[in-house]
Amino acid sequence: MSAHYELIGNAAVITIARPEVKNAIDRATAEDLAAAWRRFEADEAARVGILTGAGGTFCAGADLKVMDLWDDPAGFLGFTRLQVSKPTIAAVAGHCVAGGLELALWCDLRVAGEDAVFGCFERRWGVPLVDGGTQRLPLIVGLSRALDMILTGRPVDAAEAHRIGLVDRLVPPDTELAAALDLAEVIAAFPQVTVRSDRGAVYEGIGLPMSDRLTRERRHGRVALMTGVQGAARFAAGEAG
Repeated sequence: MSAHYELIGNAAVITIARPEVKNAIDRATAEDLAAAWRRFEADEAARVGILTGAGGTFCAGADLKVMDLWDDPAGFLGFTRLQVSKPTIAAVAGHCVAGGLELALWCDLRVAGEDAVFGCFERRWGVPLVDGGTQRLPLIVGLSRALDMILTGRPVDAAEAHRIGLVDRLVPPDTELAAALDLAEVIAAFPQVTVRSDRGAVYEGIGLPMSDRLTRERRHGRVALMTGVQGAARFAAGEAG
């Protein structure tokens, strides 16, 4: 298996395990990753999913030496068109480039070591962004910054990535997975019905008129209303936050 699944606390850690090629994705790895994320969705013990790479690098994108990927409905890289109902975090070390960047963008949050490098490196080879990069990157960093990265293919160091909002947490090298696990436990400690309903409302509202966004927020909020009532009762009874 070139993608490993491990439950650590409340988090499922999914590790791309091809360090000899900077965790580049071939067809077998894409299939392993798709299976891992489907396992995460079904795993009741996993409240948060963490994606990382073995050997001190995140992912260099598609394996251009074999080029055996195909347009699977779930995405060329295995899972970038899948949707999960639970929070996800990318724990990034080293190179997070080309399709690897698109994998990190699929995640809700990104924790990166200070040695991380981001970029649309496929630009130099004429390979298109087909795993969500053209759609997710502008939502995260804004249109102009996204186009700068996409059109130039330039490397973006971790400090700049943090400054423009591409990275949510910047940590010392070799601590990104530990930091992601800590963040996962913070999220996992909250009532999960509301965590997931609020997350779902955010994603469903993207690109819609405000009236439609509010309708979706209301629908998701009603699902979690009883959880909120129970939480208010705990607060009223004096439970510490």
